[in-house]
Amino acid sequence: MDPAVSPTDPSPQPDPLSSPLHTTSSQSPISFASPDDISPSLSSLLSLCHRGQWNLLLSSLPSSSPLSHPPHLHLLHSTLSALSLFKLRRYPDLSRLLSTLSPLDSPQYHFQSYPSIYPHLSGSFVPFSLRILHALLPHRLGDRPQTLDRLYDLLCLCRTHHWPHRESHVLSLLFAHHFSYKEYDVALSLIQEMLEKDPSDPVVLSRLGYLQLQIGDLNGANSSFQRVESVIKEAGLDTDASKGNLIGRNKALGFVVAKDYTSAVREYETCIERDSADVVAVNNKAVCLMYSRDLSDAVKGLETALERIPTVAVDETVVVNLCSMYELAFVNHAEVKKTLATWIQQVAPDDFDPSCTRI
Repeated sequence: MDPAVSPTDPSPQPDPLSSPLHTTSSQSPISFASPDDISPSLSSLLSLCHRGQWNLLLSSLPSSSPLSHPPHLHLLHSTLSALSLFKLRRYPDLSRLLSTLSPLDSPQYHFQSYPSIYPHLSGSFVPFSLRILHALLPHRLGDRPQTLDRLYDLLCLCRTHHWPHRESHVLSLLFAHHFSYKEYDVALSLIQEMLEKDPSDPVVLSRLGYLQLQIGDLNGANSSFQRVESVIKEAGLDTDASKGNLIGRNKALGFVVAKDYTSAVREYETCIERDSADVVAVNNKAVCLMYSRDLSDAVKGLETALERIPTVAVDETVVVNLCSMYELAFVNHAEVKKTLATWIQQVAPDDFDPSCTRI
């Protein structure tokens, strides 16, 4: 979702697979006395992440021995390599990398194992994002049960260490996973668990509404969406574009379910006026126009968004929908899609899936 100009590799890509970390305190004269000291500037590397330049990121990461870096910095670099491989869908390579780093609860990843480097720090320095990647990978390799086991183990870890924000993130991942497999009972129990912790979270309440729509509980969904609106207004946040658009998109979704596409389009237009980069509203408005048999305006809306806000609109779902509309609208749709694909190659991030153009 963070498209950028796709980088051209200036040099052969180094092997991203790092060796296991085996560093002793005598191998670095650097001392880190506080958490503020342990994160050297990674702004240039993180900038590549934000632009979706995953191939360039891999080639930019240090390829030297882990002995030449402080332990935490070597693991940060390995985490960025892992994230790049995940984004590029190089799952076998990622599996090999993670096998060199496991187990993540090893003492080698504890500050106290290096007292001369981190004299006043204790605990694990494993980035939480690395734990997430470790949990998600098996599913990408065809082993869904192991991903579920790892996610639930990670949930227990968050609760043991009292990490509420991380716990919420893992619960959200579990909800999305079960929802995608139509395991609605489990998804509902996870949503209810999240709401027990924060009954006024508008995002979680919205997810509850989406789930209720999926199982046919229209009254329940309307109630959840009304609760979202009241919570946001009571907090005085309805003037905030993102919160206002959450309310608007929820209303529009209710109209879509009722097949009132005209009203849905009107709600989405209000969202777009409030935030022209709301790609969900842009996409859904186009779909509603298509269902209303206004294919010309539907195509125009998505094409305009791609030209105006490519950094967010070059999204697989948007492109799939646009190509479907091309197939309905044009006899020479194959040529039109090729033109689109050529343009996308120039602006899309490295992890964009070109197969969504359906050529």
